Amino acid sequence: MNIAVVGTGYVGLVTGTCFAETGNHVVCVDINEEKVRMMKEGKVPIYEPHLDVLFERNIRQGRLHFTTVLKEALDKAEIVFLALPTPPGEDGSADLSYVLKAAEDIGRQMTGYKVLVDKSTVPVGTAEKVHAAVKKYATVEFDVVSNPEFLREGFAVDDFLKPDRVVVGTSSERARKLMEDLYKPFVRQGNPIIFMDERSAELTKYAANAFLAAKITFMNEIANFCEAVGADVDKVRIGVGSDSRIGKRFLFPGIGYGGSCFPKDVQALARSGAEAGYRFRIIESVMEVNEAQKTALIPKIKKHYGGSLKGKHFAMWGLAFKPDTDDIREAPALYMIEGLLAEGATVAAFDPEGMANVRKQEGDIIRYAKDEYDALQGADALIICTEWAEFRNPDMARVKATLKQPVIFDGRNLYDLEEMKEQGFHYVSIGRSIVTA
Repeated sequence: MNIAVVGTGYVGLVTGTCFAETGNHVVCVDINEEKVRMMKEGKVPIYEPHLDVLFERNIRQGRLHFTTVLKEALDKAEIVFLALPTPPGEDGSADLSYVLKAAEDIGRQMTGYKVLVDKSTVPVGTAEKVHAAVKKYATVEFDVVSNPEFLREGFAVDDFLKPDRVVVGTSSERARKLMEDLYKPFVRQGNPIIFMDERSAELTKYAANAFLAAKITFMNEIANFCEAVGADVDKVRIGVGSDSRIGKRFLFPGIGYGGSCFPKDVQALARSGAEAGYRFRIIESVMEVNEAQKTALIPKIKKHYGGSLKGKHFAMWGLAFKPDTDDIREAPALYMIEGLLAEGATVAAFDPEGMANVRKQEGDIIRYAKDEYDALQGADALIICTEWAEFRNPDMARVKATLKQPVIFDGRNLYDLEEMKEQGFHYVSIGRSIVTA
């Protein structure tokens, strides 16, 4: 098939590349000329494991193309994916201006039947708004479909190529047949393509992310209670997760969720509820608890140092909101840095992929280390904010020798309590007892 993808952010680029990988001819459109030039040269503008291999191969084999001219992408396209940003507005609602502007531009330039697919995460009722925006200018038939993405950053390529399910919202048989043919190569092992109405498809994405955010936040609440009563959250997590009705995923406690999806989508769902006259009380609680959890380590750090962090210097491992991505949007590490600096402390940080984005956004408010051990130089303690694999089994003797004092504040519970005790660390984590050196 001939496919156009409007927008080459995280979702658009993964979508276009993976569709090209299954033999489709894909043209990706973006208004950023520098970004398009870079992609034409074979450079991937985001970090996502395995994407670069598919990206380079499909450019080389002539199936993946990039342009700043919308008409070039539309001319032959049977299906047009809208993968544009929907940032939160001041009131928390999703800003649809990019999506609706693109829909109007497409309506002006269509010369034959096309299926327009909302791939961005959008509020209930967006398909109707997109249809109206296109119809203002279109002189040919078209359909609008909702096809939400369920991609985990760090696993997006695998998630796209081998999806648990594909959700398609459409009331058109013609569009349904095209979407079914497009996705058949991805569900050969029997995972379903689930067809439903457009509004239900739109809500499915928000409901899924809100539920996962609630699951994470619930376990963080349990971890905080474990600290109050002397229980061990690791043992509670294993006991709870062994129940097949609950499952073991998304039960790891820490310093809150971040990223481009959960914070924005949970907030947007709450706002959509308010607009419809419905109050999502659970979701309101999830947002409140998560906001506090991002800096849950700071009171513990202050307590350890007698209430004042003035003049203290900390090493920080991890800046991205999760491992295997360079995405720092709503990353708990940034909230930790803000809190530490406000207390008069300084920070040296290392992240395998996220440092360039932090420097671009925040400037030189911290020192950016060349590796995890360089970050430890002159530090009073180590703070862990992201569970990168390389942080899981470091040279602990070297860590201990480099820090001024053998003190670790772990926001991701990476290390075993007994091992920390044996190695002589003062170790503070989430929902577990404090190990004293």
